[in-house]
This record gives sequence, structure tokens and C-alpha cells, in this order.
Amino acid sequence: MVNVAILGYGVVGSGVAEVLTKNSDSISRKVDDFITLKYIVDVREFPDSPFSECFVKDFSVVENDPDVNIVVETIGGATIALEFTRRALMAGKSVITSNKELVATYGYDLLQLAKSKGVSYLFEASVGGGIPIIRPISQCLAANQLYEVYGILNGTTNYILTRMIRAGLSFETALKEAQANGYAERDPSADIEGHDACRKICILGAIAFGRHIYPNQVPTEGITKITLADVDYADGAGKKIKLLGRAIRTEDGRICAYVAPHLIGNENPISGVEDVFNAVTVRGDAIGDAMFYGRGAGKLPTASAVVGDVIDAAKHMKAKKYLDWAPGGDDVTVSPDGLVMSWYVRGNAGTDAVRAAFGEVEFLARSGAPAGEVCFITKPMKQETLEEKLKPFHISNIIRVLD
Repeated sequence: MVNVAILGYGVVGSGVAEVLTKNSDSISRKVDDFITLKYIVDVREFPDSPFSECFVKDFSVVENDPDVNIVVETIGGATIALEFTRRALMAGKSVITSNKELVATYGYDLLQLAKSKGVSYLFEASVGGGIPIIRPISQCLAANQLYEVYGILNGTTNYILTRMIRAGLSFETALKEAQANGYAERDPSADIEGHDACRKICILGAIAFGRHIYPNQVPTEGITKITLADVDYADGAGKKIKLLGRAIRTEDGRICAYVAPHLIGNENPISGVEDVFNAVTVRGDAIGDAMFYGRGAGKLPTASAVVGDVIDAAKHMKAKKYLDWAPGGDDVTVSPDGLVMSWYVRGNAGTDAVRAAFGEVEFLARSGAPAGEVCFITKPMKQETLEEKLKPFHISNIIRVLD
């Protein structure tokens, strides 16, 4: 028998308990053993929960129970969750998590600890919610030399941008709607300022390229500067604005990782990913482009990925399959300033002055544009070149254009 303990009974934790018990027969058949929910650790009271007999308040009960094989951490953050994860691994228990902050910051250390104790540390749900992405990159695409992974990694920002595009809502109104619908937290900064996507691209980059990437090494820009004017200009150019996390292997082997809004052509399938859905594109020398699409968050989609990891850990109790990557460091990443790409520019300038500075550009138009406003897409160039050329102009917004 495989006994599971869940840490935290919030949205994800309760979903894991539901999936584990509702699908217990089919899950046990896949493992060829019984998987049983033994404990749920939470300091709160849940007297009406169908799992009320499982609740304990003291983690040491789980830690010291030799019959607990797998611990599912759904607490979130990188304080108590880190302490409990380390203690569970030290006690010889496999740990499954959906905690992207913990994995992005401490993933390398925790993977090494798990390996030293002969247990698993798995985190499929930490990036794409219910979208399978970590296992496909690390196993299904293992034959490829990967050179880029990018995607829409945050459902809240994608919902906001979709409502701006489809309904003509301002950023502020779309954010309030997202909060009313439960897609955005009361404090939405982790989403709208790009921090959530940053943590996820750190994990994807580490899996794809084999070195730990720390969030403070990833320049991050959110969507707070995007206006309806930008949405209209992009639409006129046959493009949509999406917040992307990108990790690119450079020629010298270092990793260029960043998070920022991009204009994406309508011919790219990722431009059609709307509402709270996420999508990740992986580029490899053999596969070309492969896109993974689905719900990036939510109770049951995330629980699906977590329980998938539980099954994997249970099937490999004796013959471990280790996720692994090398340590991070200052030599791992390189600034995105050196990337050559086209740029969307909106500001106040004359078209002749723009041509004099940039040569041929693609001018964009929208109805109701104020007098003196100009908007254009440049030829590919580095960011430092763009900024030098823009010095004489008053600029309202600059957005990258995905090649």
C-alpha cells in the first residue's frame, strides 16, 4: 500500500484529495498497488469535509510516520513549504508539488536532496497547471537539441489581455473583472507584473537546457503598460499582444531568459490562445515546433497533474527516475538586450523623422488616434540600438515583436 499525505487544504490540496479518492480504483490499477490518502495537514478546521478523519495539524505526525510514502505539498510560498519539503525528503518520503516559487528558487537543492535520499521530487503542476509539459520536455523530447521554449504561462494576464482585445475593456476594467471572476487575487501583482510567469520560465529553462535559472536572473516586465491603443494598433497589423516567458539557448551555450509582452502574428497558433488558457511552444532540432495547450490553473486541472506525479512516484518506488539539472550561477544567463528582434513603438513624432532615424518601417493605424501620434514596427535590431534611435522622440510604449 502507498500512503499519501497532503500539506495544505486549499484549492489545489482539496482537488488532489478529490481526484485521489474519486479515481482511486483506476489509479491503483495503474500502479498495481493501493494508493490511500492517509493525512491532510492544515492548521484550520474542516469539520464538514468528506476527509475530516484525515486531518492533522502537526506536520511531525506525517514526518515520523514510516508508512507515509509520498507527501504532496500544496501550501505555496517558499518558507514553511520549504521547511516541510526538506523534512519530508530527509525522512525518506517522495515529495510532489505545484509550488512554482519553491521549485524556481530551490529546485536544484531539493532535487539533489531527493536523489541523496533515494526518493522523488516531482513538480509537473508547477508550470502549466493541468498541461503536461515537464515530463514531455524531459522524456518525450529528450532526443532533441532544444534551443527555445516560450509560452503564455499565466492565465490571469491572458484573460485580461483577451478581454481587452475581444471586449474593448481597459486594463483596469479587465483586471477588476478577472478579480470578480476569481481569476485574479486581491493583490494581483504576481500575475500582472510577470513574477508568476518568471518563476515558470525558470523551471522550463532548467528542464530544457540543464542549468538552474534563478528568478532574479530573469528580466521581467508585466502588462500594466498595455493600453487599448496598443491593442488596436496590433489588431490593425494582424497581431495580438500576449505576455510571454521565453528561454533561448544562445550560441555560447548560455541561456537568455526573460518575461515581457510581445506582438504575435495571427498565423502563429499561440496568438489564438485566449482567456485563462496557457500554451507552451518548444523548439528542437528534430521536432521543430511543438505546442502544448490547456488550462494552466484551476482546482481539478492542477490536481490532475499533481496526481499524475503521485502515480509516477508510486510506480518508481524501487527504480527511481530522477529529474535533474546542473547548478545555477552567474555564468548561466545572458541579458536579452543582445537579442535581435523587431519592435513595436508608439509615441509622438513625425513620419519623416521616424524614417530618418529608422529607415523603412511598417507604420500602423487605428481609428481615433490623436493628432501627432505615430506607431510603427521596426526592422530587427538590438534593444540598445532601438533606444539610441528613440532618444529624440517622446515614446508612450515599446513592445517586442515575436519573430
